[in-house]
Amino acid sequence: MPLRFPLGKRQFNARWLMVLLAAGGCALFTSLGFWQWHRGQYREQVWARFQHDTSAPALASAARLPDLPRFARVRVQGRLDADHQVLLDNRPRDGRPGYEVLTPLILDDGSLLLVNRGWLPFGGYRDRLPDVSVPAADRHILTGRLDQLPTAGLASGRAPPAVTGTWPRVTTFPTPTELTQILGQRVEDRVLLLDADSGPGYERRWLPPGVAPERNFSYAIQWWAFAAIALGLFLFLNVEKRR
Repeated sequence: MPLRFPLGKRQFNARWLMVLLAAGGCALFTSLGFWQWHRGQYREQVWARFQHDTSAPALASAARLPDLPRFARVRVQGRLDADHQVLLDNRPRDGRPGYEVLTPLILDDGSLLLVNRGWLPFGGYRDRLPDVSVPAADRHILTGRLDQLPTAGLASGRAPPAVTGTWPRVTTFPTPTELTQILGQRVEDRVLLLDADSGPGYERRWLPPGVAPERNFSYAIQWWAFAAIALGLFLFLNVEKRR
């Protein structure tokens, strides 16, 4: 039996299956809109923290690094392990392919912190990796911001580092477990993004992580528009003149 009731000079007349499908579609589109809106708000907060901490004074790393908040600016001391470096592949910049260089820093307490020494362009040959040697020095005092290891949006975008072979090792989105395995020492999900004038390295123009919050907000509006269109189409097809 259809759902039927008067609407002035017209009447609503729809099968229950269509009512349920329309209600479910509108609810789905609306919830997806709110999900994207909340993601946009979260990204706004992350970008605000990133931009605020750019000029914050560097803290001496007296506390345990994993306990510090993301994007905290710190000053650390230790020895760069130039013999065991990792190249993060597929890092385009200004339309050019390239790598980011991760170099382990052995801290004074013996723990290990990965240092991102910046970006350098792809040389055109996969079998000829760039020279990422580090000037000889017993100790380095480095400043920068703490961030997380980059993560892939899809598992298919990952390429774990080789367990054996020569150094540096090429990878895309390594996990702390994979890096721990090849480096032979526990690696935290922390990376130090070096300041432009700190220590030996390459081009450093760090950007806020992920897409801009405005993209999530636009997706939210699109989902809500789909909900409104679905509701309007449903009413248009099921409201008729009264006989």
